[in-house]
Amino acid sequence: MVDHPPEEFADLYRGHFHRLAVQLYAYLGDHAEAQDLVQEAFCRALERWPAVRGYDDPPAWVRRVAWNLATSRMRRVQVALRHLAGQREQHAAGPEPDHVDLVRALAALPARQRRAVVLHYLGALTTAEIAAQEEVAEGTVRSWLSRGRTALAARLDDDPILVLPEVHHG
Repeated sequence: MVDHPPEEFADLYRGHFHRLAVQLYAYLGDHAEAQDLVQEAFCRALERWPAVRGYDDPPAWVRRVAWNLATSRMRRVQVALRHLAGQREQHAAGPEPDHVDLVRALAALPARQRRAVVLHYLGALTTAEIAAQEEVAEGTVRSWLSRGRTALAARLDDDPILVLPEVHHG
């Protein structure tokens, strides 16, 4: 069996729901949200009906609760919007075509040549440092670098911008 609200409460609801929903709609700009908040205020009034019915102005209590709920809702929305504004995706420009070509050309090199070229030109390691890391003779590293540069030049059509220059370490 469903408990029905007291007739006094039902009269309060019928007499004030629409007017209060219209007020909150004008404040919030969202009709469904306004109705939900007014409904929530009336639910709270019903939960406390023995106390609320004894107030001098029960409709004023419901109106105050509804407006407090609307104000809280607006604050939460503003906080969420500020948070989202700080979380916007930052769009980075895509790689330049030359960069894509260089990465593709490097990927085509044998692993040791590629590693030597990257370590030397991008990592700024000397041939001696690469030789120590790779546990090979320094002449072997120079050979890998020479072959790597030759292969890159062929793949990159001898474009002087794309061909890696020889780096001399002091």
